[in-house]
Amino acid sequence: MKQVASLHYGVIFKKAFSQPDIFTAFVKAVLGIQFSCDKVETEKSFRPAIGNVDSRFDLFAQDEKNRVIVDIQHRKKDSHYDRFLHYHCAAILEQMPRGEQSYRPPLAVYTIVVLTSMDKYEKDVLTIDFDPKDLTGKGIGEIPHKVIYLCPKCVNENTPLAYREWMTAIADTLDTTVDESHYHNAMIQKVFETIEESGLTPRDRANMIDEYEDRLFIETERKDAALQAELNSKKEVAKEMLLDNEPIDKIVRYTQLSIEQIELLK
Repeated sequence: MKQVASLHYGVIFKKAFSQPDIFTAFVKAVLGIQFSCDKVETEKSFRPAIGNVDSRFDLFAQDEKNRVIVDIQHRKKDSHYDRFLHYHCAAILEQMPRGEQSYRPPLAVYTIVVLTSMDKYEKDVLTIDFDPKDLTGKGIGEIPHKVIYLCPKCVNENTPLAYREWMTAIADTLDTTVDESHYHNAMIQKVFETIEESGLTPRDRANMIDEYEDRLFIETERKDAALQAELNSKKEVAKEMLLDNEPIDKIVRYTQLSIEQIELLK
């Protein structure tokens, strides 16, 4: 058994998967393409920015044929499907310099999104395939670009075997303990060694704390906003009831506001 840092943390995921051999092995397993790179960039962005939003990629690498992006989504967000589609399209459009005589970008673009929190759809794998298809669903092999959303917590016996072990391993780290004997992939073993608790640097730990506190702050703000919205809704109901001359005790029962709160609305 190994004590490891959770891959739920962006800093830890990048620490492991920014290593070219690990990145390449993961990409080959998920995409089934031949891919080779000497460098993986973190927090990659384009200059000038493409469109009105500055896309920033967690992990970015390319070879002479393919541009591959791996992003990690740590928190549940309804917007992540649109968000990473936007990033994906920016990585396509960035390849079109002025004076280009073709709409076909020189590199195929693949985006892999790893949802380390449970996704609301509870699907292990979802894809956006840009290749045109006939009415039977058969593609014509014209456009290779693809977005793949992986939810490691939803891995199951029907998850494609090629990357089931990777997804299982990612999910296994989330409680910070892994049984490395269950995994036979050498690159997965290297991931575990890279993120082993005893090998973390003081900077790694500081970054984890910062990321945790930022996440906690955002969640607290979201909860506070939801509570305020609920309170405002109750106050609007109470105002309507006051206009209808409803008795105070009835308004209290109906809205769960205090008498003092209701008196202030008069």
